[in-house]
Amino acid sequence: MFTGLIQDIGEVAALEQGAARTRLTVRTSKLPAGKLAHGESIACDGCCLSVVDQAPGQFTVEVSPETLSRSSLGSWKVGTRINLERALALGDRLGGHLVLGHVDGVGRIVEKTPAGDFLTLWFEAPEAVEPWLIEKGSVAIDGVSLTVNEIRGDRFSVMLIPETQSATALAGKSVGAQVNLEGDVIGKYVARLLTRRGGAGGGRIDEAFLKEHGFA
Repeated sequence: MFTGLIQDIGEVAALEQGAARTRLTVRTSKLPAGKLAHGESIACDGCCLSVVDQAPGQFTVEVSPETLSRSSLGSWKVGTRINLERALALGDRLGGHLVLGHVDGVGRIVEKTPAGDFLTLWFEAPEAVEPWLIEKGSVAIDGVSLTVNEIRGDRFSVMLIPETQSATALAGKSVGAQVNLEGDVIGKYVARLLTRRGGAGGGRIDEAFLKEHGFA
């Protein structure tokens, strides 16, 4: 589990692609690479991955076909800058929100608007992620804990403060770039309780349930 507070901007140093798995080596200057526990979880642009090898200044993770199909990792190249966060330890401060590192869908940057020292980003979200987005609610974008400012159909906006711009790789992404999205875990369970089972894609809000419990 993570907090969505980025600890370092890493860089893809090597990429080994195979039919069954992909190995990814990431260069880092702030994480204690070389002293990480084998199997330790690291959120790489919001994807929870396990350390399988390491050396001073870098660590290696393995990426499954499932992760490649559900995230932006398949588009990474040597030199790609990614957000890094070690797993939360019991007793740590929870400065962001509870982030599992399980990507729900891949979004796309559709607009960047500077506002003084701040930066507003608009994203297009896949249909599967839309039910978990609420104004002033939490969302993890490439592993960064952010607050949803506004929602317009399948698009939503967030505002990056100067600290977030300098501490993460988000501000450096261009319009059209893919991002990993993870909805608030609490919102996901609530949405699940309020929907009928409807196959692989989820369901629709159960109006009878809402009326029965005083929500409508």
